[in-house]
Amino acid sequence: MDKNVMLYGGHQNNNAQTTENDAEQVADERLRSVENALQVERGWAKATLNSIGDAVLTTDLSARVTYLNRVAEALTGWASAEALGKSIDQVLKLINIRTNEPAPNPALRAIEENRTVGLALDCVLIRQDGSQLEIEDSAAPIHDSHGVTVGAVIVFHDAKHSLTRAEQLAYQAHYDALTKLPNRFLFAEHLARAIRLAKRHDHYVALLYLDIDNFKCINDSLGHAVGDSLLQFVATCLVECVRDTDCVCRQGGDEFIVLLSEIEKLTDAARVAEKILRALAMPCNVGHYELGISVSIGISFYPDHGLNEYSLLENADTAMYRAKKSGRNQCQVFSHDMNNKN
Repeated sequence: MDKNVMLYGGHQNNNAQTTENDAEQVADERLRSVENALQVERGWAKATLNSIGDAVLTTDLSARVTYLNRVAEALTGWASAEALGKSIDQVLKLINIRTNEPAPNPALRAIEENRTVGLALDCVLIRQDGSQLEIEDSAAPIHDSHGVTVGAVIVFHDAKHSLTRAEQLAYQAHYDALTKLPNRFLFAEHLARAIRLAKRHDHYVALLYLDIDNFKCINDSLGHAVGDSLLQFVATCLVECVRDTDCVCRQGGDEFIVLLSEIEKLTDAARVAEKILRALAMPCNVGHYELGISVSIGISFYPDHGLNEYSLLENADTAMYRAKKSGRNQCQVFSHDMNNKN
């Protein structure tokens, strides 16, 4: 009886031991699973940070470098293996270009003030080789799951890239993407300046408002690619027909405007219009097609047909539509009685 009891108790101990071992195994598997998931997540994060265009650098609470992505390595000149554990002031060395004195590091400020901060003005980065680089940056505190600050992250880039981007945006805001001509916004500035100069020097300003005849038919039947090439052809032709001091603009769609500034005789504008009509009367090769095209042109003059940009454009547009109604492939000079006729 005692033996059976002992045997029974022994089985009980073995079962408990097995259960304990199974629990430990499950816990180990879960731990490995979590570690693998974290490894994958870190791998994705690293790949993402290495693929972006900005430099990224992180620090711990003591402002010692804990991570650099590839762009940060390139801009600072520090390899990640060399930089890790070093003070942020050593890796991201900033000076004031006016005083040549060390500048406040935004990572330290982000940690101390617990907020996002930017780089102070007139600061440059001193790279590891001693060369200077203008940068733009911002730094933010890093928090743990409890909201406690544990370090900082700095994101920065070469300031020249920002300037290039700004120049691109400025170009896009003022020039037509297809023809590379000034758009109507930049043209308005040119026209306003031309009117001021004409008023000062007692000269004329002429506006030639052009519309390609039957463009919609060409565009619809031969395709937008052919239509775009035709617009580029007309733009080039117009530029070749005027002086360097004049301005050609794409108003939109198949409409163009030519600004002839400071002309002395009204007949000068008519000669330019006839020159344009002759140039565009020649067959043009667009893609696999040889096209015969023409334009209708309306002309208005400052000060005879308007004293401001709006009235000059409106009246040149009115004259252009009169040219279309009169048979196309011609120019018409605005007259005030055009506003009274259909």
